[in-house]
Amino acid sequence: MGHLDHASFGLLTPVLSYAMAVIGAALGLRCTVRALAASGASRRNWLLTAASAIGTGIWTMHFVAMLGFSVRGTDIRYNVPLTILSLVVAMLVVGIGVFCVGYGRNRAGALLIGGLTTGLGVASMHYLGMAALRLHGTVHYDPLLVALSVVIAVVAATVALWAAINIKSPLAVAVASLVMGAAVSSMHYTGMRAVSVRTESTDIALSGATAMQFIFPLAVGLGSYLFVTAAFVALSPTAQERSAPLSTGRRTEPLPAEPPTTASASASAAPV
Repeated sequence: MGHLDHASFGLLTPVLSYAMAVIGAALGLRCTVRALAASGASRRNWLLTAASAIGTGIWTMHFVAMLGFSVRGTDIRYNVPLTILSLVVAMLVVGIGVFCVGYGRNRAGALLIGGLTTGLGVASMHYLGMAALRLHGTVHYDPLLVALSVVIAVVAATVALWAAINIKSPLAVAVASLVMGAAVSSMHYTGMRAVSVRTESTDIALSGATAMQFIFPLAVGLGSYLFVTAAFVALSPTAQERSAPLSTGRRTEPLPAEPPTTASASASAAPV
């Protein structure tokens, strides 16, 4: 059995991956809150941004953590199409869950469906990403730990969507994002604890790309997307802020002078 190291760079990859999960969750929750206060095309656009933020944050978290993953006795490569597919699946399935909450009339039912869909999407992304691994050996999973990781993903997603519906203040959203980031990280490392590798001695070259050739540049690009989008959302006025100048203008506008009544007009026209 090959020895697995989940933090070959020390605390750097776990801390950085957690930060990516928190940023993605915070951005997604803020966009969902904006969406629930909007309507029409504006609601749709906010929900699309929320889905891309949460999906991107979760995917970046997973593969930043995987930068620190190593197996003694074998190199590691990644299948590029499967890795990209895991990103697409993350955003699509998270999008379905977010849209269920954004447009569902029955909030409780929409929350359960959205949480289940989003959680399964997170788990699918994780295990698709693991399927993209290429190494000299065979990978085995502990079924109980795999099931536990899926349960953690579903619960974390449901709690996050509940927070998006019920929590409005920026401070509360920040706390919820920290919790969501911890839950996503717990899901990842629970899934990784389920992994064992039986290495094989061979001279056959591995197919695929190394983490530094492919994963690192893509993670940096997606991380930059999260930071830029977060800045855009922070600077974008809320619905209350947009309506405030209008309501203030209505309050400060002077009342029009009332026309003189017939009696007062006759009195002013009478001779002295």
